[in-house]
Amino acid sequence: MKRPILFVLLSVSALSAEESGVVRISTKNVELVFQKGTRGDLAQVYLGPREQSPRSLPEPKAPDAAGYGDPDPGSAYPGGGSTFIGKAAVRARHADGNTSTVLSYVGHRTTEEADGLLTKVELKDAHYDFHVDLMFRARTAEDVIEQWAVIRNEEEGEVLLQDFASASLVFTGDLWLTHFHGGWANEMNPVETKLDPGTKLVENRYGTMGNLYVAPHFLLGIGGPAREREGTVLMGSLAWSGNFALNFETGPTGKVRLNAGVHSESAERHLAPGESFVTPPLLYTLSTKGTGEGSRNLHRWARKYGMHHAGKPQQVLNNNWEATGFDFDEGKIVEIMRATKDLGAELFLLDDGWFANDANARVNDQAGLGDWLPNRKRLPHGLKPLVEESEKLGLAFGIWVEPEMVNVKSDLYAKHPEWVVTQQHRPLSFRRNQLVLDMSRPEVQEHAFRCIDETLKSAPGTAYLKWDCNSYITNPGSSYLSADRQSHLPVDFIRGVYAVMDRVADAYPELTVMVCSGGGGRVDYGSLSRFQQFWPSDNTDPLRRIPMQHAYSYFFPAEAISAHVTHAGKRPMKFAFDVAMSARLGMDLDPRKMSAEELAVSKQAIDLYKNRLREVVQGGDLYRLEDPSGGPRSSLSYVSEDKRKAALFAWLIADESTDALKLEGLDPAGNYRIEEVNLTPGKTSALEMQGTFASGASLMSGGLKLPIRRAFESTVILLEAE
Repeated sequence: MKRPILFVLLSVSALSAEESGVVRISTKNVELVFQKGTRGDLAQVYLGPREQSPRSLPEPKAPDAAGYGDPDPGSAYPGGGSTFIGKAAVRARHADGNTSTVLSYVGHRTTEEADGLLTKVELKDAHYDFHVDLMFRARTAEDVIEQWAVIRNEEEGEVLLQDFASASLVFTGDLWLTHFHGGWANEMNPVETKLDPGTKLVENRYGTMGNLYVAPHFLLGIGGPAREREGTVLMGSLAWSGNFALNFETGPTGKVRLNAGVHSESAERHLAPGESFVTPPLLYTLSTKGTGEGSRNLHRWARKYGMHHAGKPQQVLNNNWEATGFDFDEGKIVEIMRATKDLGAELFLLDDGWFANDANARVNDQAGLGDWLPNRKRLPHGLKPLVEESEKLGLAFGIWVEPEMVNVKSDLYAKHPEWVVTQQHRPLSFRRNQLVLDMSRPEVQEHAFRCIDETLKSAPGTAYLKWDCNSYITNPGSSYLSADRQSHLPVDFIRGVYAVMDRVADAYPELTVMVCSGGGGRVDYGSLSRFQQFWPSDNTDPLRRIPMQHAYSYFFPAEAISAHVTHAGKRPMKFAFDVAMSARLGMDLDPRKMSAEELAVSKQAIDLYKNRLREVVQGGDLYRLEDPSGGPRSSLSYVSEDKRKAALFAWLIADESTDALKLEGLDPAGNYRIEEVNLTPGKTSALEMQGTFASGASLMSGGLKLPIRRAFESTVILLEAE
């Protein structure tokens, strides 16, 4: 029997759901319900499957006058400094110095949109002209809720915001949190924890790299640990690229309150009279059929709403970085471009090292950032001839930029040392020999946009941009912000970055942009709402990418996950391609130096991906079949929306006599032709059912015996219905 996720009884007499003071946030299968209390406060009373949501609610119960009641009555957005003693969603110092906030329900309004419902819930302090609007956009078909807050100061004087959560949600039951941590070349390692009494804080304070070491995504298993195919799970992601905090506090009655949002440490906000602060949204879906269904919800949402210009096929690219590093010139790049075309790739990406001149030339990572003019020795004719050459070859052209950074050895730093983020009286702090530009400054934002704009205009036809960011923020000080506004930097920096990203997206609507940040430091829907894809990690060893891409797939669809074939780990080339083809295929290879066998494998895989796999991988429903942590074999499949086509990927990392693999998501009545593809050139398939037909029902119940037995063997199998 299914259990409701959260249903808090407030008294024993019934109150019609249609009566005032009841707020319902509803998608196709999920409902979140709030109710006005006897003292005017608003409390969350249900979050769970819509079919189990109570149609009538108990009348709210008055708080215990003697003070013996629940210390957390489920407030929708608890204020600090008064009777609520837990972690507050909002804390403020009012104009008269009072540090208490008590919010009461004023009303709510729901507006029907094309693809869902937008609900605005108005709260106001009982004494002060201080307002919070809780905003909910319910994407009906995708079962995803976008929640954020708008905090407004209508007092006569300035208000200091000290906490400002995007969302505050309450849960009960046996709760298990999965969050994700890592480091450079080691991103997205899952950690599963039972939420026991106390506080679990998942946080990041790196400034520019909001999730390189700790990610703003989570799984909350309700009734037990999160599982792939069964059980109830809430899957959430904060759409923000900067400092964040996910605070899970288990109170004395066993209730768990989640406050999610921008990290407020050293980030207090001063609100002038009439000024508002808008938080980034928390995105979440609730599934009663495990993380598989939850991921498919999020992927469908992302393809419609979460990624800029989603839906167009993401091209197969080759990047020169692994091939050349900083050691290249125009002739060498043209050679690699021609060899890239011979492989069948569709886009060539010129990475770091193409810019800056003379003593500041970008010949290593110690100079040049900030001076975005082509290097005259390496590219004596600029970028335009490279674009023209790529167009002659039938390739699209892309370019690398890092607009938020500067080297001391640059003309920009010589002119504007005051533009860097640093604290007075402290030595400069470097990462990768570079400093961070203060993106809270309007003139720095203008400089960043102008550099990108002028670069693209100098190379008309450029189709792709890789936006990198290789340093986090230390010594977080701004010479632009006044002394009493230094705490605004963490938020204003990211808002400045977003402002430039938005200008680029508006000015170049057909430009495809990949976000990169020292690897996977900006993998979030704050960036992806402006871009199309992300770089998951500088670790391209396919053995490591299998679990890493598995973890990212909880929240992001395949076409957003850039997966490049390289020589990292010295794995078999076919194995590397079979891993990369399960996401957005790309390469960091020098085809001039590849063996005949490697070239044959590459050409075959690229042709297969473009013509037979890309559509279902980049647009299909994902089924994670075997977890890479569960044994030597890992597998997943993509199934087209009409269920007429599926692509199965499986990899072995150790020798094993494998059992049959049961497929998922097929049409039980469908009759599927089974074909192993991307075979090693010259070899025939060992798949027992190669070329035969089987029903979807039999493949899902009896399974398919795979033709892989040894470590680093892999298989890709296409299933196409008659």
